[in-house]
Amino acid sequence: MTTSSVMDSFKQFGFKPQGKIFHNLDTQALNRESLDRQETKRSSCGPIVLYTQPYTGRLPQAKFFVREASTEKLIDWGKVNRPISSEVFNALKQRVIEYLNGRDLFIQDCYAGADESYRLSLRVITETAVHSLFAQTMLICEKDSAVLKDFKADFTVIHAPGFKAVAERDGTTVDAFVIISFEQRTVLIGGTAYAGEIKKSVFTIMNFLMPQRNVFPMHCSANYGKSPEDAAIFFGLSGTGKTTLSADPARSLIGDDEHGWSQQGVFNFEGGCYAKVIRLSEEAEPEIFSTTKKPGTLLENVAMNPETGEVDFNDDVITENTRASYPISYIPNMTPSGKGGHPKNVIMLTCDAFGILAPVAKLSQNQAMYHFLSGYTSKVAGTEAGIKEPQPTFSACFGAPFMPMAPSVYARLLGEYTTKHQTDVWLMNTGWIGGPYGTGKRISIAYSRAIVSAILSGELAKMDTCEDPVFHTQIPLKCPGLPDEVLNPRSLWQDPQAYDRQAQMVARLFQKNFLENASDAPADVVAAGPVL
Repeated sequence: MTTSSVMDSFKQFGFKPQGKIFHNLDTQALNRESLDRQETKRSSCGPIVLYTQPYTGRLPQAKFFVREASTEKLIDWGKVNRPISSEVFNALKQRVIEYLNGRDLFIQDCYAGADESYRLSLRVITETAVHSLFAQTMLICEKDSAVLKDFKADFTVIHAPGFKAVAERDGTTVDAFVIISFEQRTVLIGGTAYAGEIKKSVFTIMNFLMPQRNVFPMHCSANYGKSPEDAAIFFGLSGTGKTTLSADPARSLIGDDEHGWSQQGVFNFEGGCYAKVIRLSEEAEPEIFSTTKKPGTLLENVAMNPETGEVDFNDDVITENTRASYPISYIPNMTPSGKGGHPKNVIMLTCDAFGILAPVAKLSQNQAMYHFLSGYTSKVAGTEAGIKEPQPTFSACFGAPFMPMAPSVYARLLGEYTTKHQTDVWLMNTGWIGGPYGTGKRISIAYSRAIVSAILSGELAKMDTCEDPVFHTQIPLKCPGLPDEVLNPRSLWQDPQAYDRQAQMVARLFQKNFLENASDAPADVVAAGPVL
């Protein structure tokens, strides 16, 4: 049934739909529609499978913000946050709406933000059942039919994966686009079926709105132990282990990717998880693996035998960026509230392709600010189009592509909250040890889990430490579950002098990046970086 609020949305945007309208269909109905429309294929293990070629990852070059008077001085314009004019946006939006008018439309009404005090209501309008299912899974759904009847959206996502832009005509760089207008409170997505663009555009909106309410938005996973007051958060870009390391059977999962930290504590922005599943195994990640056997999970770009429907998580023929989207309730120990207390520990995950950083190190407050502003990691194969192997990179706040404001805005909030709540901050390398990519090896998930366990139990904070001679972080001398030599990155290299040269090179990369991208940081934060 099309409610009056939907008709108001159609009138607002100029929709004159000629096809069927499917409003707030449930999971079973959306599964069935996606299969009937041949948008997806059914796997033998239960979930449906979506293929999104040619784009199997995010397209940073396709993302824009409409340059508007109300946001002109708030957005950190540059190579990440690129402007597009209102005139160009409006013309493209009109063409997209005309395109969608000739198709069936699927509408989902949902929220971002488990804390009702900071919740954002969203309406997702798309031409495909499968992307409506993705929105329903990843966002927080309203179950009350009375509320849905009069649902009012703070933001509307208009999603047209089948519409291909013409760069010369439409003002885009490629045939796909993700454009956000804060004045029109609209997200326009087209030309790409990669579902992650929907969730990341919503995250971007929250990252702009929340700091204005003194809430710290974070690209992180979060969980807690025996009580919500024993919370921990895990920063890190895709592929560094946020989802894997926070899915701990001994702890309650708050969420796996996007959160806010307010005066009341941590809260999830989402209602689902979007886990990377390349080479997923039941032994290493049993909780995530179990979700891939459940109807209602959506597998994205996972290789599948067309005759038997059997999926192969080890096959990267399509992309390294294979994904599973599933309700967070599929994780047995999740917390239904999506909330936790103030974190006792913050863990910054980095995938160091050079093999220089220690598996774990304790950070001072200024070092925490420094490494947060640096956001050092490696882009892992497949998370962005064209990435075939790990590439060292710096991404401020461990999520620069999703941060519309200056990095210093978010760093200030990190400093305020960790200081106020006496939070311990750790830098943890889930990348290479014993040498760089191609020579060394990636640290085992078992070692990473042991480190996290020692941090969260409080044991690691009690250990004696030594100072890293270049980064001046404090490296524990012992950690339960790890051989002592693994904790010292230099000792694992066959040629210690080669390690020293590589460490100096990495230090110069840090300094160069900080000079270019964090020149407004306080002097004591600048001084907390590596020393040549």
